[in-house]
Amino acid sequence: MSDVKKRRLSMLDNLAAAGASAPQTSMMSTNRALRSARDAVDNHHVWDLDPASIDDTRIADRLEPESVAELREAIETNGQAVPILVRRNPKNPDRYLLVYGRRRLEAVRWSDKVPKIRALVANLDDDAAIRTQISENMARQDLSYIEKAIFAKQLVAEGFGNQSQVADVLTVTKSSISMAISVAQTVGPDLARAIGPAYGVGRPRWEMLAKAIDEQAPDLDWLVKIADDIHTAENVARVRGEAVDDDSSRRAFEAVLKALSDRPAPPRRKSPPAKPLQVAGQKTGSIKRTDKGLIINLENGGFSDWVEANMPDLINDLHARWTARDED
Repeated sequence: MSDVKKRRLSMLDNLAAAGASAPQTSMMSTNRALRSARDAVDNHHVWDLDPASIDDTRIADRLEPESVAELREAIETNGQAVPILVRRNPKNPDRYLLVYGRRRLEAVRWSDKVPKIRALVANLDDDAAIRTQISENMARQDLSYIEKAIFAKQLVAEGFGNQSQVADVLTVTKSSISMAISVAQTVGPDLARAIGPAYGVGRPRWEMLAKAIDEQAPDLDWLVKIADDIHTAENVARVRGEAVDDDSSRRAFEAVLKALSDRPAPPRRKSPPAKPLQVAGQKTGSIKRTDKGLIINLENGGFSDWVEANMPDLINDLHARWTARDED
């Protein structure tokens, strides 16, 4: 599988803090999607297909792809107990598109003893296929927050739907989708992959990491190296037979966050002092430029009351004068 495909991550049920009713809603959606997929299968017949005729163009569903070595050995010894699900490629009737069952497909592809893959063939369009993929994953195992966040971002980027439509598929609120996509955008795919899924690290801490990255603008390659060093050290310890944490990705996340927390805060640029604002020779307030914009402060009184009431018209008039000046 290419690095590009490995970087394309997948979504499942909730993105976090979706509300108390989300698990029940997600399970109902899961059952409906899986039932629809089963109904679309060609007479529920299991076909023996050439694994080379199946293309996996889906968004992958793990930051750390699981090894298929043990699964391949099990299939070679005991046979393939559970078929995969595919659909016909609308652009090539002689080929198929994978809906779910990536590990089983990879195991057979890498086997020199099992020539065919057992598969159910369903009549599904793109939308139904991705919903079925999501539902099958939901029934199997949940993903970590960052995996879900990156998948949601990828769905919107690849035209599956806008944020509201993706939120509907995931049975979460649009605001949670927006925040998750923002976190995924700030962290970036390289750092997310370097850290790994970090199971148990939820939305608040990922938002904390994203905020630190946004405020400090560090070299992300530096953070990637920190995460890589954690995984390397734990792999060496594992080879030596030493006891290590099963989830090194969680430790990598903590190391990256700590590195940012220990980093000296960048010096704050001093804002210029406020300038007095006079009207008819009398001081009536002040004007100040900040990093966020221009602040006009008027002292309380009749004039400030009038300005407040007429502010939209005043701003529009000033903007029109500014535009006319540029045209001149």
